[in-house]
Amino acid sequence: MRQLTKHTLLLFNLVLTLLLCLSTAGAMESADCLDCHSDAGMVGEEFAINGEHFDTTAHAEMGCSGCHESVTDAHPDDGLAPSKASCKDCHDNIYEEYSLSLHGSNASCADCHNPHDAKAPTEVSGFDMNRQCSTCHDTAETVATHDQWLPQAGLHIEALPCITCHTGSENYVITMYLIQRDQGNRYSKFTTAARDDLERLAGDKPVQALVDTDSNGLISLAELRAFNSNPNYKDMRLWGMMTPESVTHSYQILDNRWDCSFCHASGPDAMQTSYVAFPEKDGSYVRLAVEKGAVLDVLNGTPDFYMMGATRSKWLNIAGLMIIVGGMVMPVGHGTLRFLTRKNREGKGH
Repeated sequence: MRQLTKHTLLLFNLVLTLLLCLSTAGAMESADCLDCHSDAGMVGEEFAINGEHFDTTAHAEMGCSGCHESVTDAHPDDGLAPSKASCKDCHDNIYEEYSLSLHGSNASCADCHNPHDAKAPTEVSGFDMNRQCSTCHDTAETVATHDQWLPQAGLHIEALPCITCHTGSENYVITMYLIQRDQGNRYSKFTTAARDDLERLAGDKPVQALVDTDSNGLISLAELRAFNSNPNYKDMRLWGMMTPESVTHSYQILDNRWDCSFCHASGPDAMQTSYVAFPEKDGSYVRLAVEKGAVLDVLNGTPDFYMMGATRSKWLNIAGLMIIVGGMVMPVGHGTLRFLTRKNREGKGH
């Protein structure tokens, strides 16, 4: 085969560069897409996108054209349906894992994940995770089936994302969320605190300062105690959930989740590592680390988070020790006195 001359090679590279430039120039920018698609009245609810939410996702870095390559500046007047990338084009390992799971043949990726609102596992609340599951799995039915073998099934489902037990996810921690009830109505139900409500409480300070009062990025046991005892926050609580930091898509029933000690033990790292998660305006959550082991101190740190076999109270430990010591004083003291006075009793029939 005749070798390409230097001039021919240069010409080929020039044509290729021009084609790439034309392709890029013809692609519509994400901002142009959102000019229309952020307005449900213009494009309809099905194609409406919350631009504020999308801008903070990992997908926003690729831009709309990263998944919709065929869209050009002529859209929508060209009458062509936009191309749509498959999730497995980028997430092939996850796609393969999910395809082999119990869910693989029952739901597509988009049934659980909105690609225009995709977030990392640590940016999503445990409540939101369970809301995704409840779109197919009715909560009342789920509680009823679990109640056949799981004590306090309803409480478990409120305090655990489903994926904690039904995937091979790892690196579990305790994540606490601010919940609130109607002000002045002590019998109203607690719900997740909204960003706007927290901003009103915080005033001119960031919402994290409601708990992290010194704004150093670490919530101490003293700060937890101050929050829980503050009369201004009497209608608020910290609700703890055991959440994974590394999520898998291997939906299954795992044998070790039948073992209560998977959660109900103070030794696992999950009981030592905790965060308080604060809602952001874009619907995600940002976490602040809590002093190590703080969730184990139920009276001082987290009075509304109690996990049997895991949570501790140093004051109850002290009280328990005093009871044991007090119970030993009588027999030991009585025996000691009898030993010391044994000579006085000799020959007296005692």
